[in-house]
Amino acid sequence: MLSEVLLVSAPGKVILHGEHAVVHGKVALAVALNLRTFLLLRPQSNGKLSLNLPNIGIKQVWNVAELQLLDTSFLEHGDGPAPTPEQLEKLKKVAGLPGDCVGTEGLAVLAFLYLYLTICRKQRTLPSLDIVVWSELPPGAGLGSSAAYSVCLVAALLTACEEITNPLKDKGAIGRWPDEDLESINKWAYEGERVIHGNPSGVDNAVSTWGGALRYQQGKMSSLKRLPALQILLTNTKVPRSTKALVAGVRSRLIKVLLDGGVLWVLGTGDSEEGNLWTERKMLTARLESGPFPEIVAPLLTSIDAISLECERVLGEMAAAPAPEHYLVLEELMDMNQHHLNALGVGHTSLDQLCQVTAAHGLHSKLTGAGGGGCGITLLKPGLERAKVEAAKQALTSCGFDCWETSIGAPGVSMHSAASVDDPVRQALGL
Repeated sequence: MLSEVLLVSAPGKVILHGEHAVVHGKVALAVALNLRTFLLLRPQSNGKLSLNLPNIGIKQVWNVAELQLLDTSFLEHGDGPAPTPEQLEKLKKVAGLPGDCVGTEGLAVLAFLYLYLTICRKQRTLPSLDIVVWSELPPGAGLGSSAAYSVCLVAALLTACEEITNPLKDKGAIGRWPDEDLESINKWAYEGERVIHGNPSGVDNAVSTWGGALRYQQGKMSSLKRLPALQILLTNTKVPRSTKALVAGVRSRLIKVLLDGGVLWVLGTGDSEEGNLWTERKMLTARLESGPFPEIVAPLLTSIDAISLECERVLGEMAAAPAPEHYLVLEELMDMNQHHLNALGVGHTSLDQLCQVTAAHGLHSKLTGAGGGGCGITLLKPGLERAKVEAAKQALTSCGFDCWETSIGAPGVSMHSAASVDDPVRQALGL
């Protein structure tokens, strides 16, 4: 067991193109967002296990000796971790949580305990640890905050237990794990996501682990190589949205699903407050019949797919030799996709306002994720006047929106020295 303090971070995610169309078998592009979650792990000798989540007001302490005496045989697994409903019910009792806890706070504690007990149970004795997790990501905004949380927990616990290497063993400022270790982190983080979301697609934790960008289609993921760093404004309209209802609305315009014939695999939307964009659902035997507007909606979904593919092609060219015309194409693709999403019925007056405000400053925006409120992204091409960006940010803030200037295509999970992170992060973590 390592004795040193560990500081880990992992990025959030946004959908660049393909939301909603992905439900119907089309391509989606998910990119790492450089708003990050940070975790500080301090080994202790006081016999306590402490979890502090200041963003959501959680501070919980357990006696390690009592945890050690628990019958954790229910955590035994064969060829890989897989929490069952029965295991989670037992964990709720361990955590002192009510049986019906489904909120962000309860699920965050439950995921932590599951990962701590399953990863650390191989140690001779369970370790005494003090863990603080603080995030730049707003919770419940569909930006992958739960996945970043799970990835940070797993990376820190596996490193502390020496199940994977310590990438800062040579005393650098920032380190990344080798691919083999990242595979382990991603696998375990997916289990943390399963505790929180039930049956996630795995996209959010994969983006947070590997960083950069992922192409997702019909359950298959692949990395986009050498993604160029793109500057964006991320705007949270703070309008709550029902992702389940929005996905269902698009589907109802396209099809009616009847219990008959064939098996249909779709990619739906998470029902939890965390707003995870995608949850795989194996629907029962189903047959497609024409819905209200299939001749209209099907071509829209095909066009969105073409937008995603064209964006993927342009990003590939930019990785080799970015040129001004590439940014013009990206801007045009964002405008077209936003119009298509409005036609699908997943827009909102707040998102229209966001697009109008940024357009008044010569910028191009689209919703990201479920729509119906939530968040939007605005491309900031190189060479933009600083005054124009600041004016756009001020105008968005005056609308009551939250706005961040950040980047996409960010690095995945990383280990840091304390000196390599900014003062606000150190203060939030108590460094």
